[in-house]
Amino acid sequence: MTDSPRLQPRVGDLSEGELLDRIFPRLAGLGDPILGPGDDAAVIAAPDGRVVVSTDTQTEGQDFRLLWPNGYRSSGADVGWKAAAQNLSDINAMGAVATGMVVSLTLPPQTEAVWVDDLADGLVEAIRALGAPGCTVAGGDLGRGSELSVTVTVLGSLEGRPPVLRSGARPGDTVAIAGRLGTAAAGLSLLEHGPRYGDLGPALREAVRFHCRPWPPLAAGPAAAKAGASALMDLSDGLLKDGDRLGRASGVVLDLDEPSLRARAALLSEPAGVLGADPLAWVLGGGEDHGLLAAFPPASQLPRGFAAIGSVVPAAGGPGGVAVAGRPAQPSGWDHFAR
Repeated sequence: MTDSPRLQPRVGDLSEGELLDRIFPRLAGLGDPILGPGDDAAVIAAPDGRVVVSTDTQTEGQDFRLLWPNGYRSSGADVGWKAAAQNLSDINAMGAVATGMVVSLTLPPQTEAVWVDDLADGLVEAIRALGAPGCTVAGGDLGRGSELSVTVTVLGSLEGRPPVLRSGARPGDTVAIAGRLGTAAAGLSLLEHGPRYGDLGPALREAVRFHCRPWPPLAAGPAAAKAGASALMDLSDGLLKDGDRLGRASGVVLDLDEPSLRARAALLSEPAGVLGADPLAWVLGGGEDHGLLAAFPPASQLPRGFAAIGSVVPAAGGPGGVAVAGRPAQPSGWDHFAR
């Protein structure tokens, strides 16, 4: 008996040119860079002469899984969306807007070519749905390897504004966030420890989807910059860990309001009940929501989408950090090199 023929080609069956011929048409319609794929480098406009750059890599088994313990299968579109979203969020956290993207793929030969098609579609879906209309995919690189990985580099424009840094928070400022807290962590817990995906109700599936396809508030970064934010950063590794980073960079303490945090935790009561988990732990230590953590001067009116969750206080001779209701907090959260 012979093996049945494969209906879909694998990456190992195609040349680099054939694979690129599948990808490039899927990226059309986002707008054109000055010079796109085809030469040794792309050319993208830099409206005021300054370019904001961020890059990040997702590797299968470390940053995502194709098949999760609860039976959910991550599609290529899921991985493409997340790769775009987390890098767009970094540009957002500088108060900038994304203008261009390049993508590098390392593909095992057995990867189905249609999975790569779906990844390209996910990139485009994220750019359009999240609200980055000026961002084009200008090119990248393809390589063969034993591990599936996706590296995205995003370029952005400050539109004439100074960048908003982590180091600008001052005592008396209001601490605020835009976006969600803990939802992606709840989704990850459901993927790893929850009931079978097919048995989940709509609210639990939404948490899983938010982990696989985060929704950074891309309008909030430029709005914060225009409103005079003194400090800004992406919430990718957890509120306490990222809050500690911002506090140390600014030489202050971010004192977070416990009732505000518990109100956020209450929004996650359904997945917490299913898993027997403490939702406050997700709010404080869960990463990958890709919201924004900001500090605003006392007289500032918070832009739409931001909510106050604390205040900035002096570091009292220490290096700065984060506290909850006046009590110093251990900066727990995601660590890429933790065992």
